Amino acid sequence: MTANAARAAFTIEIRERYGDVAGNRWPVSVDPLPDELLSSWLHRLALANGIAPRSFAGVLGLSERMWSPRLDLRLPRHVATLLCHQTGRATEEISAMMMSGFAMAALLLPLRDNTHRRRSTWLQYCPQCLAADEAPYFRRQWRLALRASCFAHGCGLRDRCPACRAPIATFDQGEVVAQHYCARCGFDLRAAPKTAVKASARRLERAIADICRVESGTGSAATSDVVSRVLCAPAVVDIGSTGTLRNLSTAARIRCFELLAAKSLDWLVTDKDAATAHRRRMILAAGGHDELIARFADFLDKHQTRPRSMRQTLPRAGLADVLTAYLRVAGDRTTSKRHRDLGVPQPQ
Repeated sequence: MTANAARAAFTIEIRERYGDVAGNRWPVSVDPLPDELLSSWLHRLALANGIAPRSFAGVLGLSERMWSPRLDLRLPRHVATLLCHQTGRATEEISAMMMSGFAMAALLLPLRDNTHRRRSTWLQYCPQCLAADEAPYFRRQWRLALRASCFAHGCGLRDRCPACRAPIATFDQGEVVAQHYCARCGFDLRAAPKTAVKASARRLERAIADICRVESGTGSAATSDVVSRVLCAPAVVDIGSTGTLRNLSTAARIRCFELLAAKSLDWLVTDKDAATAHRRRMILAAGGHDELIARFADFLDKHQTRPRSMRQTLPRAGLADVLTAYLRVAGDRTTSKRHRDLGVPQPQ
């Protein structure tokens, strides 16, 4: 019996077993985890029901050729209907795990069947995150080219198996094995050595991610501008010959952020709109929006007549609202002193 015939027979056997045991539902469903990719959830769903990921493509009525990562971007209607029906999950839950309709879609790592070691792959991972997970899974944020380190563990991400150097291809797993094992050599990705990243590079990366997130909510023009600048970042430090940030391997992007952290950031900050330029400078100076808001809150505490504990608690404002309010307050002659108190550089 050929391999294709064996898989076809296996798929039929699974369908019959489902019919006997669960009627109109698959025997086991799994809950989506925070920030989980649809492809990661599909793999966990397959394994929970005793099916190898490669064979699960047939259950969904799809071909095997990179079926899983492509579904993160475009989910055929018949597959979405099948998943909702067989798992009891709402359409919104399934859509929330996809990358379609993403404001920064241009920053997604490209899908490739084969790739040179110096080129990017479609997915990254943090070994320490996988090791800490009760059920190891892959995050949506690991699909972004502007992410090269883990904000939770302070280490660099990886985009290949450290044992065989193969890209992450869990969709090609032919055995009933958890997705944190390399599909080519079986190496446990949780055991990958920690990758060091300079603190200055991690600080810059976080600030750039926050700038992109803030400006993605201000309109398509602002989003397009900041995304274009980030994609062209390798040219600023003359690294790589593959063009944009999304074409570099994770190791090369880590090096890119480390070099960028040592240079002037005018390439990202300068803008014809003074408010936009000022906002970018503040986020970069603070190392991210959380730090910026914390500094702003401390500044307000120092200049209020009543301590924070005695003031009325108000609904939390969004970052864009806070920055807009700050820019309005900073318009008088005391701007320079306030900026020195916050540690924020003056607008040029």
